[in-house]
Amino acid sequence: MDTDLRTQLINGARAALRHCENKADQVSLWAKQLKERSNYNNATVALANKMARMAWAMLHHQEDYKYKNTIN
Repeated sequence: MDTDLRTQLINGARAALRHCENKADQVSLWAKQLKERSNYNNATVALANKMARMAWAMLHHQEDYKYKNTIN
C-alpha cells in the first residue's frame, strides 16, 4: 500500500476517533466501543482499516457512502 495513502487513512481515523463520541452512526458507535476496549493506537489502525475497506467497496460497487443514523 502506498505510504502516503496509509498516512492519510491513519490521520483520518485519528480525527474520526476523536469525534466519534458525539455521533450516532454505525461506524462511530463501533469505533467508540473499540476505543473503550482497546488502546488508542490499535483502535486508530482498526478504524483506518475499516475505512480503507469501505472505500474499496464503494469504488468497486460504484456507490456513494450511505449514512445511517441509528438514533432518531
